[in-house]
Amino acid sequence: MAADRGALRHRSVPPDPPSLSTLDGRPTEAGALDLDQLIHERVRLGIVSALAVNGSLTFTDLRDLLGTTDGNLSAHARRLEDAGYLTCSKSFEGRTPKTEYGLTDRGRRELNAYLDHMEAIIEAARE
Repeated sequence: MAADRGALRHRSVPPDPPSLSTLDGRPTEAGALDLDQLIHERVRLGIVSALAVNGSLTFTDLRDLLGTTDGNLSAHARRLEDAGYLTCSKSFEGRTPKTEYGLTDRGRRELNAYLDHMEAIIEAARE
């Protein structure tokens, strides 16, 4: 048994893959594989992008724009809200409930960082 442990200790370990923290010699905030997974998911990227362009949107407007179900949109919006990327305000228009979403300053910063990162990846891939 002791001989087995020694053999394991002396096995060669493959080198780590090259660092992805720089692209084209420029440092990035995260490696190419370290994209903000909270934003990178398709529906959440759609939510923050739509809010960045429109300022604020109702739940119904977002649902229709993204072509998603109520439950799917609700779950994704909640994750973004819990992370501090979105604000959610609820009110009534007459007796009809109205949920409205907006992008927080943090959400806008994170979206911009994500877009910068994606642009750097695209630029490096084209060269």
